[in-house]
Amino acid sequence: MWDELLAAFGLMLVLEGILPFLSPNAFRQTLLRISQTEDRALRLAGLGCMGLGLVVLYLFR
Repeated sequence: MWDELLAAFGLMLVLEGILPFLSPNAFRQTLLRISQTEDRALRLAGLGCMGLGLVVLYLFR
């Protein structure tokens, strides 16, 4: 179980590092837009991401 968790964590880090590596300016602009977004919208986006993640895990596990 720990091996799978660490592999998932490593994959997450690789995926999250792609945009800042390929286009640091676009990443910076995205972070600026996110910082100006309302809390409610960020919470809904987070909930949607968690829900989608659960669906993907359910379908492939």
